[in-house]
Amino acid sequence: MSLQQRTLKAVPRSITLVLIAGLALQLAWQYHQPRPTANAEALAFPPEGKTLLALSLAEPIAFSQLMTLYLQAFDNQPGISIPFRDLDYDRVQAWLSRILELDPVGQYPLLMASHIYGQVSDTAKQRKMFEFVYQEFFKDPDRRWPWLAHAAIMAKHRLKDLPLALRYAQAIRKYATGPDVPHWATQMPIFILEDMGELQSAKILLGGLLVSGIVTDPHEIHLLTERLQQLENEEKSSAVPKN
Repeated sequence: MSLQQRTLKAVPRSITLVLIAGLALQLAWQYHQPRPTANAEALAFPPEGKTLLALSLAEPIAFSQLMTLYLQAFDNQPGISIPFRDLDYDRVQAWLSRILELDPVGQYPLLMASHIYGQVSDTAKQRKMFEFVYQEFFKDPDRRWPWLAHAAIMAKHRLKDLPLALRYAQAIRKYATGPDVPHWATQMPIFILEDMGELQSAKILLGGLLVSGIVTDPHEIHLLTERLQQLENEEKSSAVPKN
């Protein structure tokens, strides 16, 4: 026996009204539901390094990239958004550390620490990220100096903490000695010392830099020599007693 399709008009009006009412109620219920909210505590601590290495299946770099994508996407999930400042920075730092353990040559975790998580309007969390960059810098100074240089600049201008900026800058000058490290990075302590009013220390550091022979470009030597003369003039001016 063949099946016959009934037209819409054949459906009793009462059933049609019930279906329409049900659809309207469903739409109204969805509309009045609160927007999904993000829970910053949902970011768990990552597994230990040995566990991650086993999970990577002999592909630690690829696995570290997956971890980076997960961490980077955590604050921006479908329909929800977590401000960076609301994240648990102990957990964020743990993820960044594990990623670097899997791929020590990778630079992106340090970029995230200094340029993303270090930009939040929370001084304590900024300091935590900059200190993380500082500690990681010593494991590969000649490649990781740019992130510490950025931390020094942020410490100076954003945190207004000149001693902290000087500590970071001095670490770059002392340990980042490779041929690809630009001279401006190693000269940062001089300008920070000037801002701190330590003209004598800045003059000694600048004079030592010129004598060392590290700077070979004639134009740069000329500029540094002029700057040394300016510091000496400023020091003499400050020593003249005022009437």
